[in-house]
Amino acid sequence: MNYDLPRPAGRLLLTPEDKEAPARARRLGLLGLGEHPEPALDVFAARLAESAGAPYAMVTFIGEHRQFFAGLCVPDVNPLTDSGKSAPRLGRHLERDHGFCPHVVARRKALVLEDVRDYPRFAGNPIVDEFGIRSYLGAPLIDSTGMVLGTVCVADAEPRTWGRPGLETIKASAAELVARLERREADGLPVL
Repeated sequence: MNYDLPRPAGRLLLTPEDKEAPARARRLGLLGLGEHPEPALDVFAARLAESAGAPYAMVTFIGEHRQFFAGLCVPDVNPLTDSGKSAPRLGRHLERDHGFCPHVVARRKALVLEDVRDYPRFAGNPIVDEFGIRSYLGAPLIDSTGMVLGTVCVADAEPRTWGRPGLETIKASAAELVARLERREADGLPVL
């Protein structure tokens, strides 16, 4: 783990060390992923949100310095933050130390957070404070080379009990998407 200083308003965030980031960035470049929205991945994210019953779903590719949501499904109405303000709309880019996907990539396994405030490491994350996210469920996208390309995830502005069905759904979705990406690559077609 490394501590990135300084942070706005004296914030100190614990961000997982990611030694694979340069190799991942190269692999994503070869696949043509991580730099522009993919309509097919937006559809994939919408299906994932529906199957998980979650307002947010993302297909996230993580480079050396940022996260990119190549597939994104967000609610029509933004939730309220704890301060009572409407949360900003989640866009396609996020700093690497925001959110929970970098932790999934570093761990190389699924992460279930039913209420992020129960975990000191995550409770002060900008996604919680700025966007009002309270629960998260994500799984890594691990290709046949063993590279973690990114994640598929769902999130909610309310605490949730994701349970075994949620965990199975997110893992199956990750496996489905990796298989799809690799089929396209093997066929010599544009990835999506």
